[in-house]
Parts: sequence; structure tokens; C-alpha cells
Amino acid sequence: MIRISLDLMGGDFGPQVVIPGAAKALDRHPDIYFVFYGLKEQCDPVLAKFPKLKEKSVFHDCELAVSMEEKPSQALRRGRYISTMWRSIEAVKTGDADVAVSAGNTGAMMAMAKFCLRTMANIERPAIAAIWPTLKGESIVLDVGATIGADAQQLMDFALMGGAMARALFEIERPTIGLLNVGVEEVKGQEEVKEAGRLLREANIDSLEYSGFVEGNDLGKGTVDVVVTEGFSGNIALKTAEGTAKQIAEYLRAAMSRTLLARIGYLFAKGAFDMLREKLDPSKVNGGVFLGLNGIVIKSHGGANAEGIAAAIEVGYDMAKNGLNQKIENDLKKYHAKRLPPMGPEAA
Repeated sequence: MIRISLDLMGGDFGPQVVIPGAAKALDRHPDIYFVFYGLKEQCDPVLAKFPKLKEKSVFHDCELAVSMEEKPSQALRRGRYISTMWRSIEAVKTGDADVAVSAGNTGAMMAMAKFCLRTMANIERPAIAAIWPTLKGESIVLDVGATIGADAQQLMDFALMGGAMARALFEIERPTIGLLNVGVEEVKGQEEVKEAGRLLREANIDSLEYSGFVEGNDLGKGTVDVVVTEGFSGNIALKTAEGTAKQIAEYLRAAMSRTLLARIGYLFAKGAFDMLREKLDPSKVNGGVFLGLNGIVIKSHGGANAEGIAAAIEVGYDMAKNGLNQKIENDLKKYHAKRLPPMGPEAA
């Protein structure tokens, strides 16, 4: 059984959407057991509509919910130990849950997760990894906004963590890794990115295959399984992709309703358009994974619908079931063991 602690108050719609999302996830994965954290007066009426969900969960009443507008420092100061977000994360620390999921304030969530769970040994910065739809299926992109900027060693750590996530999520034995850059030539880009490329080439890690630099257009192509970048460019890429998907959907909707002939043509091509809509639906790939912490934390998009919440829960389910953190820890140990100088007779 996979135990998932869920912040029922997170996101733009709170329990009205989060609870139905949990019910959808439970229907698809009956081995989930939920540990709910919410405000009782708001959650009880919604939970009453899902008796099956109530049977497979325990509810904890909390004192407050972190708002979407609060600054991370304010949220941490006000909501530490007592908020639905903090307690859902703390459940992972205490062993009461295998993974925490929230659609709440991203900055507050990262601050609380770092403070509560701490970073893994040898990890300076955590990263947020997003699942990215591509022409070949799906890939992983990180960091998409945990922190701004990263040096070569931090990018190297992101590559190790992203590779472990690809193995856990996609069941790929040796995922391919690319560094996002302004060109594929080795002489291009910032010094940190070029140095990270050198580290990846020389590391010769068994669990991943370094493919070199990739450009922005490679994200959608699925050129590699894992794209590594720092949080500023990663977040811009993510928001650009989300905006472009909505833009294309609006263009299609407008074009298909412009004339009678277009509407007739739409009827004949409805199957193809439904497939395209499915591909462009952000809820299908919802769920950012906080990597580098001593516990698994999943961030759902704040505006997600019930299907999107279910998708985020299922990402957490897969990560816990496939031992994400154990894979990361093993890869980090192997890499850092190679970096240690050999013990000579004098050192011994």
C-alpha cells in the first residue's frame, strides 16, 4: 500500500477539486491509502460525497491553510507545524506517509519542504522536475523553478537526480541526458554549462548516458529522456510551453467555428482533433517532483482540475512505488565515491 499525504486546501479551488481528484486516483490505484490534511468545516461536506474515499483515508483537522499569495518566509513563519501544507510534508518525515502532494503556493511549499525534510547528503540545492510531453512520448525537465542559477556541480547533481527519476517513472535502464544550451556546439554557452558538460562526460556514469547539449526546440522533439537546466530558464521554458499549448487550442477552436464548411470539416476530423486536445491537455502531465530532499514531495499546478490533481497524485504514487529516493541516493553515492582520491599507503 502506498500512503499519500494530501493537502486538501491547496490550489485555486481547495477541497472542491482536490477531493474528487483523490477519488479518481483511488479508482485507478486501489492500493493507495490517503492521509488528508484540511480544514474540517470545508472538507467534511465534500468528503461525505465519496464514501469509498473515506474508507481508504484518515482525516486530520488543521488550524490554517497557506494562501496562494503568501511569501515563502511569511508562510513558513505563520504556517510551520500547524498548516495543512506543513503537516502533509511532515507526514513524510515522520514515516506516516510515503509521499506528500499539494497544489498550494510553490514558493511556500519549497521553503517548508526544505526546512522540514532537509536536502540529501551531497545535494546543495533541490530542484523541481516536470514531466514534459514530446513527439516521442514524455521526458523530464529540471530545474523548472526551485532556484535561480546553478553552478556546474549543481547541474551535475540535477542530471543524476533527473536520471534516477527517469528510471523510476519510465523504467528506462540508462536514460539519456542533455544540457539545455544556446547551441549544440561545445564552444557555446555559459561557462557553468560547458563545465557541467565536461563533468558529465568524464564521470562515465553507468546509470545514465550523456548526449551533449540540446536546444529549446529539442524539448518538444524528445531528443533526450532528461533535459537539465537551471531554474530561471527552466521556468520560462515551462510557462512558454503551457502558453503555446493554450494558444494553439484557441486557434483551432476559432478556426473550426469560423464557417459552416469548417464546422462540417471538424465533424470528419473530430477523432484527430480529440487526440490533439488530449496531447495539449496540461492536466495529463501535471505534477512537479521536488528532487534532492529526504522525502518525496509532489507539486500540482494550482489551477488543476480534478483530473490534474489525480495525475499529480499518480506521479507521487509511481515515484514512491519505484523507490525514487533510493535510486537517487545510490547514484549520488556511486558518483561521489568515484570523486574521492584513492587511499595510498601514506594516507592509510
